[in-house]
Amino acid sequence: MIGVTFFGNFDLASAAIWSFWLFFAGLVYYLQRENQREGYPLVDDDGKEIDNSVWSLPKDKTFILPHGRGEVTVPSGQNPDRTDLALARSSQAGGFPMVPTGDPMIDGVGPASWAPRRDVPELDGHGHPKIRPLSTLEEFGISAGRDPRGKPVVGGDGEVVGRIVDMWVDVPEQMVRYLTVDLNPEGSGQTRLIPMNMARIKSDRVTVRSLYAHNFPGVPTIKAADQVTLLEEEKVMAYYGGGTFYATPKRSESLI
Repeated sequence: MIGVTFFGNFDLASAAIWSFWLFFAGLVYYLQRENQREGYPLVDDDGKEIDNSVWSLPKDKTFILPHGRGEVTVPSGQNPDRTDLALARSSQAGGFPMVPTGDPMIDGVGPASWAPRRDVPELDGHGHPKIRPLSTLEEFGISAGRDPRGKPVVGGDGEVVGRIVDMWVDVPEQMVRYLTVDLNPEGSGQTRLIPMNMARIKSDRVTVRSLYAHNFPGVPTIKAADQVTLLEEEKVMAYYGGGTFYATPKRSESLI
């Protein structure tokens, strides 16, 4: 019979657009909840949990890590936040900056803050440490640019603090990530890492403007001579980054 069909009075175009909007809304909700697996639940300046009623936290999901590194369950099983930080509130109102109460370079707060990453080295696709000293890599060599090894290291105050004795290479990326500086010209073994992006290699020296000479002995050390962990990298990078503001009291003063 004419006009008596299932879709005779059904608007397919309207159904399609409404189906799309329902799908899109569900996708936004799903992605927003999945985005809350790290760094949640949120806390305020006093460390108290903030009500997160707009978007509920997702249920725990367990991920199996590659290369036999166990499992991690998030959001409840993530690395615990740092506690007992050497900071004090500058105002009773929320959102105001915190003021360091000790040596921020040593305490790792403010611009020198670091996150508690896993204390294991980052691995490549074959399960080997990605970042290794050039001295242990026979198949690697310097093909372009200046070789910094043997050059003196000069801090932001113009003082010589040591000399470069090695370079750390990201093997899969074939990039230099760190330089090794010996703080004693006689080769005492008091070595520290310098992030490559915080150093400038010149014809006769390597300059590090973020730190002064008296800051270099405080650079966080690493446990192993042939690998660096994610936590160690975090602390080293934070120390150099914090030096741009805390290396000397004058750097943290107001400019007029």
